[in-house]
Amino acid sequence: MKLKTGDTVMVIAGKDKGTESKIARVYHSKNRVIVEGVATAKRHQRPQGQTMQGGIIDKDMPIDASNVMIVCPDCGPTKIGAKRDDEGRKYRVCRKCGRDLG
Repeated sequence: MKLKTGDTVMVIAGKDKGTESKIARVYHSKNRVIVEGVATAKRHQRPQGQTMQGGIIDKDMPIDASNVMIVCPDCGPTKIGAKRDDEGRKYRVCRKCGRDLG
């Protein structure tokens, strides 16, 4: 999986199709990501101790990594390629325009 925490992605499938947001967490072993504000579910939370209040909270649920596409600042949603610099380190690039994606 070539996605990282903090990447700006666009959802390309599902009920939130077309939504653009940042990745909050990546689960490499399950091939899933949590995107902020996408796939929210209502969860009933029990109060934990004296200070934590219970109730119904909105929780972002994981979605499959194949349902999101990274957004290049120049050309929009794109696939991710890889190149090596002079010292042999690998970095991610946009497949459309070749811009470094970090």
